[in-house]
Amino acid sequence: MFASCYVYSPRGTGWLAQASRKLCERVKSSDPVWLPRYAGFVYRSSLCDRQLAALFAPGAVLVPVPGSAPSNEARWVALRLAVSLSEVGFAVRVCAGLRRRYAVTKSATAASAARPSVYQHYESFAALPASMPTPRLVLIDDVITKGRTLLAAAARLRNELPNSDIHGFALIRTLGFVDRIERLAAPCHGVIRWVGGDARREP
Repeated sequence: MFASCYVYSPRGTGWLAQASRKLCERVKSSDPVWLPRYAGFVYRSSLCDRQLAALFAPGAVLVPVPGSAPSNEARWVALRLAVSLSEVGFAVRVCAGLRRRYAVTKSATAASAARPSVYQHYESFAALPASMPTPRLVLIDDVITKGRTLLAAAARLRNELPNSDIHGFALIRTLGFVDRIERLAAPCHGVIRWVGGDARREP
């Protein structure tokens, strides 16, 4: 299970598609002004979205998903997003309990066929279970495309913490080959499935 709040169209036309790319750029750069604003929108959305509120309910621990290289906290976007979410009203703990053992190809700049597989992501992750003594973990990422990274991260945590309830949250979800989008803020709840040897995100 995962949730998301904004959409991003990498190739769409129109001003909203362009705005979605600007939004993604701001998040990727951990913009100190805009990132807390986007986190604030997540919190406000949770006030009228029971599923989102339950995701960030007291007792949850936010686990940021590492970037493509071994963690450099100064540039770790998901960590900064998790901290922003914890500070805007959710008041939940952040735990950097997942790390990269070695770098993988960066999906954002790689051709589709060269992007890391679920297995490659899984093998590159290392979990630190002693730092996460909780039954409910929420993986935090900035952008979700197919869902390979979140699926691999969840599988790695599940391997170390088989009794934990693990969910995912990505601030932005990519819409793929969509020419035009109707809105930037489009909260949703979905699933990431293992289908045909790969991750498939719905929706």
